[in-house]
Amino acid sequence: MINSRRKRFNTMSQINVVPYIDVMLVLLVIFMVTAPMMNPGLVDLPEVGKSSAPPPEPLEVSIKVGGQVVLIDRMAGGSARSVTQTELVREIRKALEAKPDRPVVIGADQRVEYGKVMKVMDLLQQEGIPRVGLLTRPRSN
Repeated sequence: MINSRRKRFNTMSQINVVPYIDVMLVLLVIFMVTAPMMNPGLVDLPEVGKSSAPPPEPLEVSIKVGGQVVLIDRMAGGSARSVTQTELVREIRKALEAKPDRPVVIGADQRVEYGKVMKVMDLLQQEGIPRVGLLTRPRSN
């Protein structure tokens, strides 16, 4: 008789997912109610009068196939002259004293070794010349 009173305990092999579904539905409702109340990030756009001014003409450093470095200043009538690396830094500093926000771009013939271009760019950056970039030509289709 004692054996008949004992219940047999079976192990549960299933997970009850109903409470998880309830929690997910409550979270879904909360997000659906609060999402329209959130303010999207505001973007502070520039005014038309400020952005309509043309950007300053860049100083162009051109590197030829033979390693010759040419400085082109379009604001000074497009004058182009061959310079050494020391003269290059001095001339760029002089031009940036008058207009410090002018960018400096480096253009090179596609046959010039990449290392020569990087040496000139590294020299300008080490000398503290701001806004140094590379000049490219758009691909013609």
